[in-house]
Amino acid sequence: MVSGSALLTLENVTMQFGGLKAVADLSLEIAPGELFGLIGPNGAGKTTVFNVITGVYAPTQGRILFEGRPVQGLKPHAVARRGITRTFQNIRLFASRCCRDNVCIAGHQHAEAGLADSVFRTGNFERDEARQQREARELLDVMGLSQWEDTLASELPYGQQRRLEIARALAGRPRLLLLDEPAAGLNPLETEELMRLIEDVLRRFKLTILLIEHDMRVVMGICRRIAVLDYGVKIAEGTPDQIRTDPKVIEAYLGEEVQADLGAGT
Repeated sequence: MVSGSALLTLENVTMQFGGLKAVADLSLEIAPGELFGLIGPNGAGKTTVFNVITGVYAPTQGRILFEGRPVQGLKPHAVARRGITRTFQNIRLFASRCCRDNVCIAGHQHAEAGLADSVFRTGNFERDEARQQREARELLDVMGLSQWEDTLASELPYGQQRRLEIARALAGRPRLLLLDEPAAGLNPLETEELMRLIEDVLRRFKLTILLIEHDMRVVMGICRRIAVLDYGVKIAEGTPDQIRTDPKVIEAYLGEEVQADLGAGT
């Protein structure tokens, strides 16, 4: 545990749907600058945790503190304005808009121009638009997407769509970035490149990252600490070496390719 100076704290968080507890009494602390992994078998409750943190669901009980202030029960747009943004397991880009527009739209929450400025296209509006375009191009460059800035999101190769989702999340200027299965659907080379990209983003933007990922080579390769969920309950937390040898974790993954899934030998 990271006591005293945590950026994100979950205190006994429970999310119940009828008689099903998707998340049960979960406590976590994530320090500023950490790259923290959240893993578990299918149906373990990982994405529900993201949904609770980002305001999609209000927890049935418990508290969520971000920078020491409660965020549980806030609407998703309010959580984003506090400094928490996310990507999705199933890509949710604006398919009919170009890459640059996708990033600009995500940055609109930081616009300084008001409605009247937009209607009358004042100097404030023009400056806002120019800034958003500039920042979008900078993010696309970081993601290696400059050559596709005018390409429709739907026409991007799948791996580049994943990168565009991260660029769009970064446009919200987060201090905490939640990545939900960023390596899903990627080939081994794309996965290796993604791992380097995530570490670069962490340093370049001085972020904290909470990562859900099924590819254990990614989690074990870049995360400093990892928590493991099974049926909504945290069964382990520790370093990659501690997690890959934990008996409860190995038992939770029985029936799957345990060695590969837990990154043994990598």
